Amino acid sequence: MSRVGQKPIPVPSGVTVQVQNGSLKVKGPKGELDILTPPFLSVAVEGTSIKIAAPDGDRKVKAVWGLTRTLASNAIEGVTRGFERRLVVVGIGYRADMEGKNLRFALGHSHPIPFPAPAGIQFATEPPAPGVEDAQAVVIVRGADKQLVGHVAAEIRALRPPEPYKGKGIRYLGEHIRRKAGKTAA
Repeated sequence: MSRVGQKPIPVPSGVTVQVQNGSLKVKGPKGELDILTPPFLSVAVEGTSIKIAAPDGDRKVKAVWGLTRTLASNAIEGVTRGFERRLVVVGIGYRADMEGKNLRFALGHSHPIPFPAPAGIQFATEPPAPGVEDAQAVVIVRGADKQLVGHVAAEIRALRPPEPYKGKGIRYLGEHIRRKAGKTAA
């Protein structure tokens, strides 16, 4: 039996949950999300909690049961508190600036790189904290959908991944980059 799937999900006040043919609609102060539920799972809203039940089945049924419960829990957390991911731009001449709701990066190319904000995502930039070495800016990605926030952060990091010699590039806040020794002259 799935240990994750059998736990009820508490629904805080201010959040409405509706079960409609094959999906779970969650609406709160930070937005609205839809979660697709497999047809073999039964989803019920009982008072201030959601219970997801599954028939006895094989490992795949149990895995999907726990996954669906976690996705529903993340959706409730996303519409109440939201999720954020912080990235650090490191390198001389590298910059990240806000241009309306979108980002604009200068990453050592001959041209600036615009990055439009997808629906449901907000960007912000701030100066780096004193403890972060060689950082030029901190980019904050915020949104209600945890998967979308992580995906957009990964797309931003992929614009200029950190290189192992000088550490220049875009990395997650707190990410450790293994540094390599450069060539030595004989």
